Amino acid sequence: MEVGIYSRESVENLLAGDFPERVAVISFYDPVNPRTGEKDVPVDYSCKTSRVFPVAIHDIDLEVLGNYGLEYGTYFPEADDLAEFIYAAYQEGLDLICQCEYGQSRSAACAAAILEHFYHNGISVFADYRYYPNQVVFHKVYDALEKFKNTRVQG
Repeated sequence: MEVGIYSRESVENLLAGDFPERVAVISFYDPVNPRTGEKDVPVDYSCKTSRVFPVAIHDIDLEVLGNYGLEYGTYFPEADDLAEFIYAAYQEGLDLICQCEYGQSRSAACAAAILEHFYHNGISVFADYRYYPNQVVFHKVYDALEKFKNTRVQG
């Protein structure tokens, strides 16, 4: 399974051209901004694939979760469902596209967690100067993948 990291702009360019056929997408976007009411519009993949897992979460660090009325346990509640989505893609032999607004933080963290879980080389994303993986997203995805794997082994 190949795991790609994309910004909104780069994935929109890919959608306009030769979008890969055997791919599943994890698409991060901003939820409603509580101060301004602005809402981010997720990328529309419907013309190319139905295998999309949209995630509306803020790109924030652990120390500011409280400013958003969140704590570690309530941030990214979709992580367990995302782990199931990732495993389904893996079992079907699909590649993954991890996409967020700038392709640097949430998508990079998600890709790093996937690479660490399956191939033990997630550090390659952290070591790449182009990315600034969100630590909370990394841990939430990685922990959910480990939990899903352990549940499958025990079940």
